[in-house]
Amino acid sequence: MTTSAPNSSPPRSWLGRLPFYAGWIQVGVAALAMVGTLPGRTQGLGLITESLLRDLPVDRGGFARINFWATLAGSLACVGFGRLMDRFGARVVLTAVSLALGTVVLGMSRVGTVFGLVVAITLSRALGQSALSVASLTLPPLWFSGRLPKAMAGYTVALSVGFMAAFPGVGYQVEHSGWRAAWHTIGLALVAGMAPLAFVLVRRSPEACGLAGDPVSAAGVRASDEQPVDSTFGEALQTPFFWVMALGSTLYGLVASGLGLFNESILQERGFATSEYHSALAVTAMTGLAGNFLGGGLMDRVGPRRLMAASLGLLALGLAWIPHLQSRAELFGQAALMGIAGGGVSVLFFSIWRRAFGRRELGRIQGAAQMLTVIGSAAGPVWFAEVVKAGGSYAPAFRILAGIVVLAGLGALAVRVPGSASESRRASA
Repeated sequence: MTTSAPNSSPPRSWLGRLPFYAGWIQVGVAALAMVGTLPGRTQGLGLITESLLRDLPVDRGGFARINFWATLAGSLACVGFGRLMDRFGARVVLTAVSLALGTVVLGMSRVGTVFGLVVAITLSRALGQSALSVASLTLPPLWFSGRLPKAMAGYTVALSVGFMAAFPGVGYQVEHSGWRAAWHTIGLALVAGMAPLAFVLVRRSPEACGLAGDPVSAAGVRASDEQPVDSTFGEALQTPFFWVMALGSTLYGLVASGLGLFNESILQERGFATSEYHSALAVTAMTGLAGNFLGGGLMDRVGPRRLMAASLGLLALGLAWIPHLQSRAELFGQAALMGIAGGGVSVLFFSIWRRAFGRRELGRIQGAAQMLTVIGSAAGPVWFAEVVKAGGSYAPAFRILAGIVVLAGLGALAVRVPGSASESRRASA
């Protein structure tokens, strides 16, 4: 009598039998999920801020404070949901969070009191900017290793295209149907679209589909770029590299959130119309694509330290330019500069954690980094609101931030990537 050898891996699911690598489907769904975080992000709230302030009994300063504390409270979900990603996988987390966020957004579309607004924004921050963002960012690196830069480049392109469509689309509905109708539409899309899609298409890893993993994971990576040991959450937090990269990303989040929430008011101070504000958002999103491609192409050539320094340098130039904007051409030029800078920072933030620390506890590591950026996004609007309240203008806020960003860029040049021999050579060059 003969016996068969036990299976070392589960049988291939229908995803594992596709004529192309199923990881690309995970990239697409992850990008769509990130677009779905819009109502829980500052840029999304920025699209409805002026309409909401006219509709509810809250002033600009009060709204900024609500946003600040709601964002801080929501940031606590980052590490917790990162741990859930490590334990239960992306399918469970993406599906559940999409349903929950959609329900909250639907509820917010009917809110009529300040207390209800506080609850809705807090929950949308926790579920959107924190939980769904962490799940989205963690999913592609769990499926890719050797081709991770290409995968994340595709991810950033897809989400940039998604946001390019979402910004003017939501803005148009806000202008013509009101912010409540716009939020109702987004809530339905999350409940009836994103959640079922995640349940059907998302899996926690290639192994769960009966696949060995990224087909070029062994041959497509230079030995100098491999991370031989997966770091624990605690080990990652002990490296200067984690904190410097997270700080650079946090500063960008602070700037983006402050601009996103009060951009219409900021541009009105410079004499621009609301329609020009929406156009500038589209320009930033479009040029963010160029920043994504440029950053992805330069990462291996110049290393993440120099890429972060260069991106922050462009960000500082964009900030210093804002108080001097006078024409539509200058507005779009400044928006393009911010988009390229943001594209470079985004590529780093999306891909560097797996490359530096492996995937053993990637959810928690990614969650901690995301938590810091969420805290930065909470501080941004408060910073801008307090500066304009004290001096009557946003200009000093931009000048001070430009100096801080330059210092952070210089700090990025002083660290090395954990486990990277090539970075060690660059650091000593």
